[in-house]
Amino acid sequence: MSAADRPLAAYATVTAAYWAFMLTDGALRMLVLLHFHELGFSPVQLAFLFTLYEVAGMVTNLAAGWLAARFGLTRTLYLGLGVQVVALAVLTRLDPGWAVTLSVTFVMLTQAASGVAKDLTKMSAKSAVKLLAPGDGALFRWVAALTGSKNAVKGLGFFLGAALLAWLGFRAALWSMAGTLALILLAVLVFMPTGLPQGRKGAKFSEVFSKDPAVNWLSAARMFLFGARDTWFVVGIPVFFQATLTGALGWDTRDAFFAVGGFMAVWITLYGAVQAGAPRVLRANGRDLPSLARGAASWLTGLIVIPLLLALAAMTLSGAPLVAVVVIGLFVFGAIFAVNSSLHSFLILAFSTGERVTLDVGFYYMSNAAGRLLGTLLSGISFQLGGLPACLATAAAMAALSLVAARKLPGGAGHAPSLV
Repeated sequence: MSAADRPLAAYATVTAAYWAFMLTDGALRMLVLLHFHELGFSPVQLAFLFTLYEVAGMVTNLAAGWLAARFGLTRTLYLGLGVQVVALAVLTRLDPGWAVTLSVTFVMLTQAASGVAKDLTKMSAKSAVKLLAPGDGALFRWVAALTGSKNAVKGLGFFLGAALLAWLGFRAALWSMAGTLALILLAVLVFMPTGLPQGRKGAKFSEVFSKDPAVNWLSAARMFLFGARDTWFVVGIPVFFQATLTGALGWDTRDAFFAVGGFMAVWITLYGAVQAGAPRVLRANGRDLPSLARGAASWLTGLIVIPLLLALAAMTLSGAPLVAVVVIGLFVFGAIFAVNSSLHSFLILAFSTGERVTLDVGFYYMSNAAGRLLGTLLSGISFQLGGLPACLATAAAMAALSLVAARKLPGGAGHAPSLV
């Protein structure tokens, strides 16, 4: 039976594949970050480890939208999972005796492969939701469930990466993840229902660049939204926590690993839970599309205010009180960010037509990757230049730019109850 006849089965299979990938993606991020921080890498060097990951994501999303339109969604999904298995296996060849320049270059290249894999998988999974969601008002619920559950799984991956580093060491942890993901890829190949679009031979690469202002402004808002998050998320906060726990508070290094990984895991897991519940938070059922689009701007104010308040706290507090304030503040930031992110993920599908969905989603996630790249670089640079206060103030500036773009989204009248 085809995917069209069994949408829930196809949705479940696609979601399981996405979950498996994001588990390894989160674990790999934390594994690399903590391992190289422990080796003495500076914040800027740590940021550069992930730059090609984001650059590759930008290029891949543009190409992936076209590849899926040309060759089909299932092929790009399988390719993404397969490339991640290879990237994990190759990273095990890292030699601790290499010079810093060689080590950084090698890790950057393997992270680039992982970035290619991530965005092939993500574009395929998100596009499939648009095509599989039944016409009974399920689109927002289905995409919110996929996005929210994915981030909960990625949060578990952050903790898993820290735990595997502490328990197994760097190389064994990588092999365990590569082997598990390879088995899941085989299962997905066996159980994926037929019937998802197989592509059209006439699809042109130039079609990936959208001419729809709504798609373009949403993509700009998405870029700065994720730049605001990753400016503190990628390097600043993990390094701040690790240094504060082992330095000012005198924690054991291994305990600090678990604490940092645990915080990142809980943060992104709760963020995912809020994402999944965003349709209820927004009371989306029965609201028109322009009204929901306007919400993309109104929810951004908190993402500007909270980092600024935390930056002020970082200039006046220290030690355990500062850690407690930052933890609470970032959980509030995460809840607001989750509603924004889930709303964006719905809006790109709502703005896209069926025949352009992979192309528009690819372009949109190219912007997402550009924001992560910008945030990654700013995370290392701002933290090294001005510590935590500069890092958080820069995040607030990125959120302000997202607000400017979100205010350009269409806001005319019109009722579209079937979208939610």
